[in-house]
Amino acid sequence: MRAAVVHEVGAPFVIEDIELAPTGPHDVRVKMVASGVCHSDLSVQKGAIPFMFPTVLGHEGAGIVVEVGEAVTRVVPGDHVVLTWMPACRRCFWCLRGQVMLCDVGLAQSLSGAYATVRGTPLVRGLGTATFGEETLVPEGEVVPVDPSVPLELAALVGCALATGVGAVWNTAHVPPASTVAVVGCGGVGLSVIQGARLAGASTIVAVDRVASKLELARAMGATAIVDASAEDAVAAVRAHTGGRGADFGFEVVGRSETIRTVFAAVRRGGTAVLVGAGSPAEQVSFTAFELFVDAKTVMGCVYGSTDADRDFPVLVDLVRQGAIDAEGLVTRRIGLDDVNDAFRAMEAGEVARSVIVYDNDGAGTVNKTP
Repeated sequence: MRAAVVHEVGAPFVIEDIELAPTGPHDVRVKMVASGVCHSDLSVQKGAIPFMFPTVLGHEGAGIVVEVGEAVTRVVPGDHVVLTWMPACRRCFWCLRGQVMLCDVGLAQSLSGAYATVRGTPLVRGLGTATFGEETLVPEGEVVPVDPSVPLELAALVGCALATGVGAVWNTAHVPPASTVAVVGCGGVGLSVIQGARLAGASTIVAVDRVASKLELARAMGATAIVDASAEDAVAAVRAHTGGRGADFGFEVVGRSETIRTVFAAVRRGGTAVLVGAGSPAEQVSFTAFELFVDAKTVMGCVYGSTDADRDFPVLVDLVRQGAIDAEGLVTRRIGLDDVNDAFRAMEAGEVARSVIVYDNDGAGTVNKTP
């Protein structure tokens, strides 16, 4: 089977034939149907997020179960599933306190165990899921069965963009109706934050980005105002749209120190800044003791939208089915596996909200592409 392999930090993706390990007692083998191309994969490839190599990346995917281990009880062959890169063990300190997105047992299991080899060299299951391959092999806790009536090309986005973005609003920040919200960064996750805020009943949603096409998408997804940060002061603009005070909630969806400072400044006194973007360990953010004291603002970290995949994925997929969540609008391009390097180029250039790899039935890696 074919997969996109990264052999070392900074190396391009190379499409190679790899061999999956035998399916173990608790493993599930999944034929991938679709995989979103997310910025976190780019961060791993470039070394901004530390990881192990060689690896097959991809963590936002959906497919059909083709084989299960003898001890697997969650799914059977033929089930449609969305993969989660943050499985819960349901037994550790974090899981028992309702913070399954911090489960270190599930994370350790997802990154360990036999996965695949390329020319005899062991491969690491990228971010626990390895969806940039025609098939993947994962522990059973990483697959969540979903309604088969929903196209897997759209359900795949629940695995990261929608779970992270909508979850940041619903599960992390618990945004109440009539709140004012600012979102800095309008890629796939940021657009999902906007949709989550709309569904939560926010009265004002201000979208901030530097790319005009993304801002127009943000408006279509529910933003009530858009701010081009390349042309105007983002903080002043957010305040102008929120009664001069600033937003009740600000969501940073970039992972950079300057945009974190922008969101912190754009929320009102007593407001909440939610840090959604996957930042590098090298990024440092400074706050003065005085501003933290006098403005009484809350700064919240957000891992995976505080998502419990078993609880949240079926709900999000059903909202996609109903049309309450616009997953199709997040997909800028449908591509083949061979186009993965160009997909990351397009992401860095700001040309796309999401590219989605769509795997064909014969394994040739070609599809009808979106220009």
